[in-house]
This record gives sequence, structure tokens and C-alpha cells, in this order.
Amino acid sequence: MKQLTILLLMILSCCSLSAQQEKSYIKKGNDLYEQKKYDEAEANYRKAVEKKGQTLEGNFNLGDALFRQKKFSDASEQFNKIAEANNKNKNVAAGALHNLGNSYLVNKKIEEGIEAYKKSLMLNPKDEQTRYNLAYAQEMLKKQQNQKKENKNQDNNKQNNKNQDKKDQQNQKKDNKNADKNNQKSEQQQPDKLSKEDAERMLEALNNSEKQTQDKLKNKKPTGTKLSISKDW
Repeated sequence: MKQLTILLLMILSCCSLSAQQEKSYIKKGNDLYEQKKYDEAEANYRKAVEKKGQTLEGNFNLGDALFRQKKFSDASEQFNKIAEANNKNKNVAAGALHNLGNSYLVNKKIEEGIEAYKKSLMLNPKDEQTRYNLAYAQEMLKKQQNQKKENKNQDNNKQNNKNQDKKDQQNQKKDNKNADKNNQKSEQQQPDKLSKEDAERMLEALNNSEKQTQDKLKNKKPTGTKLSISKDW
């Protein structure tokens, strides 16, 4: 009986020492958190939860430290774990889900954040902060959807303009080709054009020919038709 009492005292003593160490790590983590030394705070919170994995304060603060370091995926995992482990404690689970929604939201997982906020409000409908965050996330989702729709319309317009430009270029090429054919045909039908020099030479030759003809006419005597007159008696 005496040995059992001693063993029990030793267990209680170990548990007390473990609890003291846990509180010490959490306190040190909190001090570092206040100094915005989030990475060092994380290390102390992890030591605290290693001593007693279900310690609520240590797990919550660990999630906050991860969030502050923008380790949003790790923070989401941490808060989700807290919510599942404390599903019978509505206030704790609601708080964890609220933080989970925040982690999703800043990580641009808006739809997941909305679902987390909704679950949190189901557990704690009076939480106005969660209600506000839900409305904010829903507005963000609406803007995101509108932006995607606008981008899609712009892409469609760009593609349509690109197709139209391509079609216009093809039509222009076709018109140019037809114009070249018409020009070639016109050139084939028209006589060869004379150069200025050729035209002057031909005019000079014509003038010379006409002069020579006139000179011949001047030098030649005219010959008449000889008439034979007969008279009826």
C-alpha cells in the first residue's frame, strides 16, 4: 500500500512538472508573440503541445503563430484539427472554425472560407464578427466571379477581333490578287505604249514624207486630157 502511494505521488509529481513546463512554454510563446517574433513563438507553442497534445491554449496559439507567419495552409490544418477535436464544445469549435475561415480567406480559398464561417455560425449564431467575415467573403466571391466573367468576355472579344483581322487580311490578299490579274489582263489588251522619243521620231518621219510629196507635186507639170471635138453637120 505504501509503495502504491509513493508511485501515485510520483505520477502526480511528474504530471505537475509537465503541466508547469507546458505553461512555461506557452507563457514564453505568448511573450514572443507580443514581440511579433512569431517563428520563435511557434517553436515554444510546439514544445507546449508536445507535452500534452490536447492543450487547448497551446494549440490555438500555435495556429495563430502560423497564421501570422503567412503559413496559411499549416494554420488551416491546425484550426481544422482543433475544431474536430473539440466538436462537443461549441464555443471552442466555433472559434476554431472562425480562424479556419480566416486562414482560407487570406489564402484566396474563398469558397472554403465561406463554408468554414457558415459552420462556425451554426455553432455560435450570435457571433457578429463571424457573420461580418462571412458577408465579406461572399462579396469577395461575387467580385471574383464577375472578374472571371469579364476576363472571359475580353478573351472572347480578343479572339473575335483576331479572327476578324485574319479574315480581313485574307480578303485583302484576295482583292490584291484579283487586282493584279485585272492589271495583267488590261496590259495584255492595250497596245504597247510609245516612248516620248519614239513618238517624236515617227512624227518627224511623217513630216518629212509629207514635205517630199509636196515638193514632187510642185516640180511636176500637170497633164490634161486631150479632147477630140467632132461636129455634126
